[in-house]
Amino acid sequence: MKQTFLTSFFFLFILGVKAQKQSISPDTISIFFDELKTASAKNITLWDKDLYGPTILIDPKTREVFSNEQDAEGILKQNGNIFSGILPPDINIANTAVNWSGKKWAMIMLPLSQNRQNRINLLAHESFHRIQPSLGFTLNNVENNHLDQKDGRIYLRLELEALKQAVRSSSEKELKQHLTSAFTFRKYRNTLYNGSEAAENLLELNEGIAEFTGLVVSGRNKEDARSSLLNGIDDFMKNPTFVRSFAYHTTPVYGYLLYNKDKGWNKKIDAKTDLTGYFIKAFKITIPADLQKAVEELYDDYNGKTIIKEEAEREERTKKLIAEYKLKFIQQPHFEIRFEKMNVSFDPRNIVPLEDKGTVYPNIRVTDLWGILTVENGALMSPDWDKISISNPVKTENKKISGDGWILELSDGYTISKDKDSGNYKLVKN
Repeated sequence: MKQTFLTSFFFLFILGVKAQKQSISPDTISIFFDELKTASAKNITLWDKDLYGPTILIDPKTREVFSNEQDAEGILKQNGNIFSGILPPDINIANTAVNWSGKKWAMIMLPLSQNRQNRINLLAHESFHRIQPSLGFTLNNVENNHLDQKDGRIYLRLELEALKQAVRSSSEKELKQHLTSAFTFRKYRNTLYNGSEAAENLLELNEGIAEFTGLVVSGRNKEDARSSLLNGIDDFMKNPTFVRSFAYHTTPVYGYLLYNKDKGWNKKIDAKTDLTGYFIKAFKITIPADLQKAVEELYDDYNGKTIIKEEAEREERTKKLIAEYKLKFIQQPHFEIRFEKMNVSFDPRNIVPLEDKGTVYPNIRVTDLWGILTVENGALMSPDWDKISISNPVKTENKKISGDGWILELSDGYTISKDKDSGNYKLVKN
């Protein structure tokens, strides 16, 4: 991509954020930091590096931020053992790693789970993102739009059903049987979509390894770890789309099952590792030569008939939604905004790929040199991530412009103009 930008992919990812207004004490915040510090110290051999470092917890409603150390610019003020202040409006709120005020932070949204293990899991996940460049893992988040297609979804769901059975396995023979099925579904899926294996691998090396790290550092015992993996897959199946969140529920399962055999497997991989090939070799799996025949024979063992029926019905509903979005953001007059130096956060669970036209993000927040755009009713991101399209504006108040489910707060030096022929709006730099 030509322009430089930062992306945060977990906007409003934690359930319960929406309508809660919580008052949290500094003592409670200190407990959260201490939990992460203790868990990180116990698991320092996982990466031979301490996960604990600059961490900020933030209330997405008030933008009040709490940190475990002072920022470089002195924006945060000390309050007992922690530091607090208000995060500037040009910084997007997300569960991510972020460069701000002279430091690279792990950023996590409040409220945190009341379950201690779940809290530590999330904190460790984002802490891994903070240190992952130092471990040799590049920050990559690619769209796996094939996982919004009927067959892509079918064979991912079948893979996950096989992984659930692998987690429940009571013998090595049973474990290997279900892992073989999982990899067979995966390999067949990758034959259906060119480039899908590489795209999936990039997201799994990023989010999958981070979530595996969180799972290990959380300190769950064997029973709790199994329950967490199984419940996670079941919850994941309820997401409207899989394209950016599947890696949270594939790599952690493979990784955890291998961790039970080899505590150091994760230190043998790097940013160029083909995780699928690595796991197949590590588990000593033999993939059937005739993949299509193999998957047809395995359908019934993993709820295949129901999955295929559900996905056929979903495809019909999706076709209607795509037609509506095409009308709104392409065929009808619309407002196109090009990026200059963009930072974006969004909910990865409900995005809608729009064929070769880009991807619709129902909820997204963009900051750029031209200002702040907040969208709650859909926006079309271009395939190259160089522009975003929204519905035409309907109201202007000084520098605040609004339309159907969106608000644009313009910076000085920018205005909007309407093309008389097309009826489209565009951003103009004075």
